[in-house]
Amino acid sequence: MNIRIQPDGDSPAGTHARADGGSRTSRRTESNGSRPTDQQPHGGHPADVRAQTGASREQTTRPSAPPAPKPRPRSAPHPLRVESLRGFAPWAGAGLLLALAWPIAAKSAQWQGSWGATTGTLSTAAGMIGAPFALAAGAWQGGRERRLRMTELRASTARTPLVQFLTASLPLACWLATAYLVAVAGALLACAPYASAGGPVPIVHAGTALSLAACTVLGHAAGRGAPFRLTAPVLAICGYVVLGIVGSGRSDLHYLTLASVHPFGDENLVVWWYPLVSALWTAGLAAAAVLAHTAYRRATALLPLVAALGAAVLLVQTGDGLLRDNPLAHRQVCDDSTTPRVCVNATYPGLLPEVTHALSGLTGRLKGVQNLPVRYEDLGRSPHQDEVQLPILRPFGWSAVRGKVTDPERYAWEAAHTLVRSDCGKLPSQRVQVTDEAVLRWLAPDSVSEGMREQSVAQARQRGDAEELARFRAQDTAYAHLTAMADGERRSWLGRYFATAGECDPNPSEVPSL
Repeated sequence: MNIRIQPDGDSPAGTHARADGGSRTSRRTESNGSRPTDQQPHGGHPADVRAQTGASREQTTRPSAPPAPKPRPRSAPHPLRVESLRGFAPWAGAGLLLALAWPIAAKSAQWQGSWGATTGTLSTAAGMIGAPFALAAGAWQGGRERRLRMTELRASTARTPLVQFLTASLPLACWLATAYLVAVAGALLACAPYASAGGPVPIVHAGTALSLAACTVLGHAAGRGAPFRLTAPVLAICGYVVLGIVGSGRSDLHYLTLASVHPFGDENLVVWWYPLVSALWTAGLAAAAVLAHTAYRRATALLPLVAALGAAVLLVQTGDGLLRDNPLAHRQVCDDSTTPRVCVNATYPGLLPEVTHALSGLTGRLKGVQNLPVRYEDLGRSPHQDEVQLPILRPFGWSAVRGKVTDPERYAWEAAHTLVRSDCGKLPSQRVQVTDEAVLRWLAPDSVSEGMREQSVAQARQRGDAEELARFRAQDTAYAHLTAMADGERRSWLGRYFATAGECDPNPSEVPSL
C-alpha cells in the first residue's frame, strides 16, 4: 500500500490535487499583478479568484491623478512700497504731525472761529516748523546709503541714478506732505463749528503741502551731496534762522519764503494763483538740485531752475498785491431792536447775538434816551458823526473766544466808555469829570472798576490826600443822585447830557449837573 504524507499534515491526501491546482491558479494570478499566493486563502473558489483578478486588472489600468500644482513664487514688493511702509519715512511723518499739532493746538483760542486766522496759523507753522523739519528729514534720508555702507550695492543695481533717487526721496516727501494735510484737516474741523462766514481755501493748503514735499527732496539732495551725520541738524538750524530772518524782514525777499504770504485774520484774501507760483518756486529749486545730482546731462537742470527764477521774480514784483481785500470785511450785520443799534462785522455774523446779549444791560438803560449815536459800528475805520466804535473783538483770543464774549461785564463797560468823550486827549473841567464818572458807573457797573476805585480811596486815606477824597465823595454824591431819579426824569436828564457827551471840551454850563 502506498501512503502519501502531506507536508503540513492538515489536509487529507485526496485533496492534494485540488490544492495543487489552486497553487497553480495563484501563480497565474501573481503573474497578472495580484497579491502573492501566500495571501490567498487555501482552497479558494475559482469564481472568487477570477473576481479578484478582474479588480486587480481594473486598478492597474485606471489613470493616476495629476500632480498638485506647485505654488507660484511670490514676487518681491516694489521698492516704493517698501520705502513707504517701513523705515524712516512713516516715523518722520508722525514726528512732523506732532511738531505741528502742539503749537497749533496751543493757540486754538486765537484762530477757532476765523478761517483767515486758521489759515494764517497753519501757514506760519508750516514755514517755521515744517520747512526746517522737511529739510532735515530729507538730508538724513539722503545720507542713509553712506551711513549703511550701501553705496557700492546701490551703484550695482540696474536702475538709473534718477530712479534710485526718486525711489528713496518721494515716499518721505509724500509722508511729510500728508502729515501737514492731516494737521490742516484737524484744524479746519476744529474751526468749522465756530466760524459763521467765509470758508477754507483748499488751494492754499495744497500749495503749502507741495512746497514741503519740495523742501524734503531738496534736503535729500543735500544729504546725498554731504552724507554726514551733522548735515541734517545743521540744515534744520540754518533753515529755521534764514526763513525766520527773511520771512519777518521788510525786504521784498520775504515773499520767497515758504507760506510767508497769508491773510491776517479775515480782512484779506490771498490771490488764487499765489499758492501755485509759490509751490513752483520751491519745486523748481528741488528739481534743479535733483537733476544736477543724478542726470547724465547736467544741463537739463537749467530748465527747472529757469522756471523757479521766473516764479521768484513774479512773487517779488507782485509784492503786496498777493493779498486782496475781503468784501465781507467792508460790510456789517446789525440788530435794530436796541438803542443804539449793535452791529458786528460781516466776517463773523455769528457773534451778533452774543454781543447783543453782552450789551443788553447797557442798551436797556439807554432805551428811550434822546441824542444817542445811531449805532455801534464794527468796520475797522473811524466812525461817522452819528456812530461810535464797538469795542474790538479781533483778533480772537481776547475779547471773544470760540464764538463767545469772554467777559460780558467788562465788554459792556468798554462800550459805555465809547459813548462819553472817548477820543479826547484833554480832560474836561473837574465838574464835568464828576458827572461823566457818575454816568459811566450807572450805565455799566463793573466789579473790577469798583475794586480799583476802593483801592484808590484807601490809598488816598493813607496819604491823607483831602483833595482826592473830596473828588471821590463828589462822585459818590452824583452817582447816588442819578440812581435815585425816577425813570422818566432820568431819561430826560440823560438826553440833555448826551447832547454834549461827544464834545471834548464842553462849556460846563451846558452839561447838566447832578
